[in-house]
Amino acid sequence: MICGRKARPAAEQPCSPSDGSGGPRRPGRALKKMGLTEDEDIQRMLRGSLLRKIKSRRGPRERLFRLQEDGATICFEGRFGRARSQQSFSVMNIEGVREGHQSEGLRKYGADFPERHCFTLVFKGKRKNLDLAARCEEDARHWVQGLTKLMGRLQAMSQPEKLDHWIHGVLQRADRNKDNKMSFREVKSMLRMINIDMDDVYAYKLFKECDRSGDERLEGRELEEFCRRLLRRPELEELFGRYSGEDRVLSAEELRDFLRDQGEDASLRQACAVIRTYELNEKARQQDLMMLDGFMMYLLSAAGDILNQEHTKVHQDMSQPLCHYFISSSHNTYLTRNQIGGTSSTEAYVRALMAGCRCVELDCWEGSDGEPIVYHGHTLTSKILFRDVIESIRDYAFKQSPYPVILSLENHCGLEQQATMARHMKAILGDMLLTQPLEGQDPHDLPSPEQLKGKVLVKGKKLPEPWHEPCGVTSLPDPEEEEEEEEEEEEKLQERSSRQSLQSLQEIKPLQAKDASQVAPELSAVVVYCQAVPFPGLPHALRHPRPCEMSSFSERKARKLIKQAGPALVRYNTQQLSRVYPLGLKMNSSNYNPQEMWNAGCQLVALNFQTPGYEMDLNAGRFLGNGRCGYVLKPPCLRSPPGEGTRHLALHVRVITAQQLPKLNREKGSSIVDPFVRVEIHGVPADCSKQQTHHKLNNGFNPRWEETLSFQLRAPELALVRFVVEDYDSTSCNDFVGQFTLPLASIREGYRHIHLLSKDGASLSPATLFVHIRCKSL
Repeated sequence: MICGRKARPAAEQPCSPSDGSGGPRRPGRALKKMGLTEDEDIQRMLRGSLLRKIKSRRGPRERLFRLQEDGATICFEGRFGRARSQQSFSVMNIEGVREGHQSEGLRKYGADFPERHCFTLVFKGKRKNLDLAARCEEDARHWVQGLTKLMGRLQAMSQPEKLDHWIHGVLQRADRNKDNKMSFREVKSMLRMINIDMDDVYAYKLFKECDRSGDERLEGRELEEFCRRLLRRPELEELFGRYSGEDRVLSAEELRDFLRDQGEDASLRQACAVIRTYELNEKARQQDLMMLDGFMMYLLSAAGDILNQEHTKVHQDMSQPLCHYFISSSHNTYLTRNQIGGTSSTEAYVRALMAGCRCVELDCWEGSDGEPIVYHGHTLTSKILFRDVIESIRDYAFKQSPYPVILSLENHCGLEQQATMARHMKAILGDMLLTQPLEGQDPHDLPSPEQLKGKVLVKGKKLPEPWHEPCGVTSLPDPEEEEEEEEEEEEKLQERSSRQSLQSLQEIKPLQAKDASQVAPELSAVVVYCQAVPFPGLPHALRHPRPCEMSSFSERKARKLIKQAGPALVRYNTQQLSRVYPLGLKMNSSNYNPQEMWNAGCQLVALNFQTPGYEMDLNAGRFLGNGRCGYVLKPPCLRSPPGEGTRHLALHVRVITAQQLPKLNREKGSSIVDPFVRVEIHGVPADCSKQQTHHKLNNGFNPRWEETLSFQLRAPELALVRFVVEDYDSTSCNDFVGQFTLPLASIREGYRHIHLLSKDGASLSPATLFVHIRCKSL
């Protein structure tokens, strides 16, 4: 309902007005550089369209959405009501655009709107989808096509182009009267926007040097010059000068020397290839020479990134048994927030799978109308259909990675709905679902990720032979269940007891779980290589290994095993899969440190993907390499222990500068960050350490430290390195600014840029760190 009146159906409304503001809008400089000024879709987006945000069954509000002249920002405001709050988001933060009713929200609430009028914006990080309905098909098509073009252009930008685009976006926001001229007052406002507290005298001096017309306004080329001076990188100019000498031009030989000092096996031919790729000046390029701008282009490109670019592709041996890999795993995958009152959503499965997760969890309970549901039992979390979850897994399982997906079933259903679950998986997944051991493979051995490409495996309880066909009530023997079930039930009883003490939960009428010992033959039949069993104890498991059986441990049980029998647990994990999950008592769905579990060789270290924090940073870093495919080969010491002694390593990180750090408090114009950098090592206990630089006062734009942090590592093959930037506060906790985590094995030596990520893993472009890395064997 809007203003007491029912909104007219979208199909009956005319298309959005050609201009939401009353007149044509001039494309900005950024759109000109992208070659999109004459594009029909972009023109429509610049004029604006009336779109409805579909959020619930209540009448959706119509808002005016409009592309800004920077080509990267979408603004929208309420069309009705007294207060109009201007909101915006960046095109750079959009992961994808889906046409039609292709989101959970539109399938639920968009039935009143024609499918061709609807589209969904999927954002990076934890931001919820934006489901929209246009007044007509033409409008929807313009926005879908226009956004797709903008996303492609922005993604293809080089780092210098992103910097240029960013600074001009800031200029447009600072130009208060929109006259395309900048007074000194507007320049000061802009400097605060970009996180720099520049001395007034110096700022005015720079302003006057660029004000060639002398009219106390910067415009056109004067603004270009001002921005160019702001974006100078003195540290890169000094580095260039050290190798180029007095003539300030790099020859192919000098560039080859630089590349070799970077730790690259460079020849003269490779140096010439770098010049041809990155040098901007055509004459210099023809003579195999590199100028400063070309050198900066090279260092700001992927070639100058700290991450080894070979590791952005699958580069490891994928033909070893599943138990020889770390496997990206999610706990309570269905949740979008905490496990007490959060929302269950199929979109959470989509996000996890698109993030490279290869093992997702389904808590299955008895539903009405004979349809099993997925939710966190005995809580206020919302419920979703098991069938809908399987459809989402079918659609997204192999978009990010071709390697197998494991469905970890926590089954609380009776025999009838278990059989329904099996039918749904077979009907929806079809040939994707693995129901038989692979031909030519010993059925008692685990196959490899390569052999299981494109397959979905089910982890669940398996009936003992000869139960293959449906033939009545069947139960697993109770004695086997005692050890693991005892601890899990103890945790769940404590968890539920804690929940019942919450007043908001006292009225819950929980769905009753059926006898967990009963397993339907139909469901048992689709369990092949991931047969869930109670943990028999390490001595028994090592004497009688059963590779196709796997056990689950709470983080508490896993820590206890590591402490009491760490080496034996490592040996166990060379032959069988093990899964670790967070304690159920954590009502806020917090995570544990996954590194200690990886150190013991545990493969499926399940985390709450919906909860950001350093634990998820480590998880993202662990699976950053090998093409982000969700499978990472364990080091030799964890595949065939005790193995060879690994070489010790000294790591030296010189933190040089940072660039364009994000402003934390946008509401308070005078708030400027005081940044410092902390480098953390996460690995075996003897290697875990952290060091940090001093903080720099009032400069988030281009702080310079030139401080070296040194570490010694005994097991470098297991180590993750986390670079963290924080805002120093002498009176309270420091504020998080950005981070980047990667395996030590994926770090490249030499002068490197680090592209920072937000707390929820989204890019903070153009924010970077510039460091020098040196590794030395001890």
